[in-house]
Amino acid sequence: MLLVYLMLGAAAGTMAGLFGVGGGLVIVPALVVAFGLQGVAPEVAMHLAVGTSLATIVITGASSTWGHHRRGSIQRRWFQALLPGLMLGAIGGVFVAGRLSGGLLGTLFGAFVLLMALRMALARGPRPGSAAPGRLGMGLAGVVIGGISALFGIGGGMLCVPWLTRCGATMTQAVGTSSACGLPIALFGAATFMVVGWGHPLLPAGATGFVMWPAFLGIVLASVPFARLGVQLAHRLPARTLRLAFAALLALVGVRFLL
Repeated sequence: MLLVYLMLGAAAGTMAGLFGVGGGLVIVPALVVAFGLQGVAPEVAMHLAVGTSLATIVITGASSTWGHHRRGSIQRRWFQALLPGLMLGAIGGVFVAGRLSGGLLGTLFGAFVLLMALRMALARGPRPGSAAPGRLGMGLAGVVIGGISALFGIGGGMLCVPWLTRCGATMTQAVGTSSACGLPIALFGAATFMVVGWGHPLLPAGATGFVMWPAFLGIVLASVPFARLGVQLAHRLPARTLRLAFAALLALVGVRFLL
């Protein structure tokens, strides 16, 4: 199974680099399929996929955050204003996920993915704004971003970048600060998934709570180098073709989870 997870990490990394999104939207559905083939109980497969996805984002997100920090693209003031809400939202989102059945969590994930596919297909980019709200507004935004991101096992970029852009950030600042925001979401989300799933009778061998360590290891080892391959491919293919192709992929994934 480690070979399978390495292949999954390679595919997730390539598509993340190719389409310019965090790997969570790719890793979660792929892990659900892999866990099904492995015989993992469907009652916990979706929770394991989300928790493991967040754990991998801790590693890949740390690398991305360091790169953006070195380039000075992280706005520390906005990050600090969002941070308390991101942590609370991530913890709360996991507890919500823990109370949902695997089927319902999968259905909600499918609906979310379909919305993201529609947004990409219509090329609905973030609307630039001029000023950020006060600390309370940023904190509440952090709760929403952290909660939804932890619930679905994503790094938060698809929610954080549009919000920061509306707050007056340039795209470079929005992407850089979003990468930093994804780190506490993944860290607190993965840790809480381990606590919430601790001792569950249906967990397979190699899992600590709702984090599957063999899958984590395989994905982390392969996703980082293959993300560079995806970036190289992205520069050789038309942007509109890439966007529509990924929107179609997300739509197929979303429909699969809704059926």
